[in-house]
Amino acid sequence: MPKFGSAKAARRKARKTAGRIATRKKKEFTFRGMTLEELQKLDDAQVLEILPSRARRSLTRGMSHPQKIFWKHVDRGDEKIRTHMRDIVILPKLVGKTVSIYNGREFVDVIIQPEMIGHYLGEFALTRKPPKHTGPGVGATRSSKHMPLK
Repeated sequence: MPKFGSAKAARRKARKTAGRIATRKKKEFTFRGMTLEELQKLDDAQVLEILPSRARRSLTRGMSHPQKIFWKHVDRGDEKIRTHMRDIVILPKLVGKTVSIYNGREFVDVIIQPEMIGHYLGEFALTRKPPKHTGPGVGATRSSKHMPLK
């Protein structure tokens, strides 16, 4: 004899418990099927092969002098790096570092996370402030022109 009275009730109970989420496990990061540890073990040529085409082209054309200086700071192990270079591709060896990126007015602190691999630094320090729209100002509509007598 079924535990819940009937077979139909048992199936209904099983569907309810299967649909319920007990605890959500944190999904492990992968980039093109590789974990962060595997990516950090690769040398630069192997990392270059798995990057998106725009980033790959940018790196194969060679680095400018300021970009080379930036990567020297990264290799040296500086905790916080300040830079104006917004066109640097984020590679796996940069993950976990704090980079201060200049947005034209101030330096924005960005902690590099694994999901940022293949993007450019400038994407994470916005140069324009998004508009914050409010209601209409005084005189913008006919109703706002009304002044009470008191």
